[in-house]
Amino acid sequence: MNRRRALSLAAAAAALLAAGTIALLSRGTGDDQPTAAAPSPSTSKVQVLIPGRPGESARVADSDQIQAPDDTAYNAIDVAYVQMMIVHHTQAVQMADLAPGRAENPGVLGIAGRISAAQQPEIVAMRSWLRDRGQPESDPKHDHATMPGMQTEAAIAELTASKGADFDRRFVTMMTAHHEGARQMAGDVLRGGADQRLSELANETIVEQVTEIRRMADLNVT
Repeated sequence: MNRRRALSLAAAAAALLAAGTIALLSRGTGDDQPTAAAPSPSTSKVQVLIPGRPGESARVADSDQIQAPDDTAYNAIDVAYVQMMIVHHTQAVQMADLAPGRAENPGVLGIAGRISAAQQPEIVAMRSWLRDRGQPESDPKHDHATMPGMQTEAAIAELTASKGADFDRRFVTMMTAHHEGARQMAGDVLRGGADQRLSELANETIVEQVTEIRRMADLNVT
């Protein structure tokens, strides 16, 4: 199997995984058992923006969880997770899209292709999750630069300027840290969130990130 066909198959597999993620965010909870721990007592007083009825203003309420239009429960931890993960995923896609024309190792190209194919549809699904609940895509109170695994603008600029083995080394180092950060954030929403579908997505994110961290370690480019 030539490299082009291998990369195509890898991208197709990642797209299938992303489709499963979108299905998780769009289907009802049904009778499935929750995969996340119950919200801790510390989340009992959080501020949530509740959209008003047609013609009415939105209001802010203190609540550990509120009902979405489809009658599923979510809380402020869920909202913050989705808002921040959109930014986190966007940077991962930005880094992955640099690989073609710069990467030397076929394994780096394959991993970058899977990241782009999987995380871009997840961004679309998470934006839809916020829109369906009347929540903004971003919160000015969030300092995205301090999110776990986020790379600095200077590091991104250095990655952009690199090529060949140097790019491979930087990419693996930076993306490994990025994936570790996504895993940490997913663990946070599992401990404190209320939305069952987000909990399922967070579990999938942890599995996916750990798998890719191991794949990058196996490349031995650092």
